[in-house]
Amino acid sequence: MTDPSRPTQTHRVDAAASPALADAPRQPAALALSGATPPRGEGVGITLAERFVVLYRAHFEYVWRTLRKLGMREADLPDLTHDVFVVVHRKLEAYDATRPAKPWLFGIAFRVALDRRRKMSSWRETLVDEMPASAAAASASPALAEEHLAARDAHALVMRALDVLDLDKRSTFVLHEMDGVNAPDIAQILDVPLNTVYSRLRAARELFSAEIHRLHGGPTAKGGAR
Repeated sequence: MTDPSRPTQTHRVDAAASPALADAPRQPAALALSGATPPRGEGVGITLAERFVVLYRAHFEYVWRTLRKLGMREADLPDLTHDVFVVVHRKLEAYDATRPAKPWLFGIAFRVALDRRRKMSSWRETLVDEMPASAAAASASPALAEEHLAARDAHALVMRALDVLDLDKRSTFVLHEMDGVNAPDIAQILDVPLNTVYSRLRAARELFSAEIHRLHGGPTAKGGAR
């Protein structure tokens, strides 16, 4: 399985489109993990390229996983993640670094996914496993192996249930239920009215719940939005 935590090996870098992706100085590890903008030193400011690299290294995996949650195929994730960061590179100068990065990145990822969705004549999520391999830990303890398999099964069930949602409902559901973003912020991220967020979220919950129930072998709930 492709490891999204290693962007230098899984991510196609287009130096012509965004040179900072291909060649930029490394930032301190703690800073990269936090996703924060490096503080300005005495007379030394951070360049736009350096800001981009910090953001890229801190949030590459988040963007990758967000695209996956939005139903993008495993084979398309490297190119789509690249496309997201090309947009990030283009818009970074106007981005307010005091605001959380993840909602901003989600909005860009959503629009990249929507553009891919519109270009495809037929679109269907490829089920992939998001859980990292942990064969060593599993082999060391049967209890850990059982727990790992249960977690993988639970994740696979969620990903299959998400497949019943169209991209609008899916993005709203992922933002609210998985990323913990509140409704007003979702409205801003997706550029839709607040009432639309609530209606999409309500419909998405009904569809998701009904699909989870169906996949468990129970009857589909009556009255669920389809």
